Amino acid sequence: MKLDLQRLKAERIAKGYTQEDMAKMLGWSDRARYGKRESGFINMGADEFIQIASILGYDTDNLAIFFREDVPEKEQKEVK
Repeated sequence: MKLDLQRLKAERIAKGYTQEDMAKMLGWSDRARYGKRESGFINMGADEFIQIASILGYDTDNLAIFFREDVPEKEQKEVK
C-alpha cells in the first residue's frame, strides 16, 4: 500500500484549505514544509499523516481512502 498524495491534495482542496492553511494548523512556520510532504519530496511520517487526516476531518478508522495498492508494473495485467 502506498499513500495517495493526490487524494490527500484533493481532500485539502475540497475543504478549501491552502497549503499555508495546513501548515498553520499543523503549527509549522511556513507552507514549504507542508508542500514538500504533499508533493512527495519529503516522506511524511505516520504521526504527521494522522494529524493531517484529522485536520481534514478523518479519524483513524477512515484512513483507507488515502492509500492505494502499489503493484509492480511487471505484475500488472493488461486490461483490454
